[in-house]
Amino acid sequence: MAGARVDPEVGWDENPGAHDHDVELVLAFLNTIDVEQGTDVLTEPGRWQDWVSGLRFEPHSVDDRANGSVEQVRAVRDALRAAVADGDSPANGAGGHVRVELLGGVPTLVAGDPLGAVLAAAARLAVLGDWDRVKICPADDCRWAFFDHSRNRSRTWCSMRVCGNRTKARNWRERARLRP
Repeated sequence: MAGARVDPEVGWDENPGAHDHDVELVLAFLNTIDVEQGTDVLTEPGRWQDWVSGLRFEPHSVDDRANGSVEQVRAVRDALRAAVADGDSPANGAGGHVRVELLGGVPTLVAGDPLGAVLAAAARLAVLGDWDRVKICPADDCRWAFFDHSRNRSRTWCSMRVCGNRTKARNWRERARLRP
């Protein structure tokens, strides 16, 4: 699926539960832009439709309004990325089709379109207290979204081996250069 990259350090289950599915969906959506590769799935409608077709939506979960315009989807993605990176997001009115239904006597978020599915997954993560575990790598040449599985929620980089190491080495060289 375009925009999906699984971190080998995490080791996703082959049969993820609902929570892991929500994490994967939100991360895949946030990572439809890849700063390192210079690609953006949301630059043209065909690429967004290809991304959506790679998702497994049950036929009854997608209504006739389909998948949203690329501009609307990009506005939602950018607002979510800003919320993750900065802890704040401008109220831009962008959204998807999500409703609450009683399924089996349990209130359940039901997506009306793929964008709604992403927003429903993000809402479930927020309700479960895991939204603050969704992070954006601070490396300017990366900016990849990842899920912080650390116990104390202190992971900073998408990969300590790559981005973390680069940053620490750069900082060390700068400190060494400034020493007398």
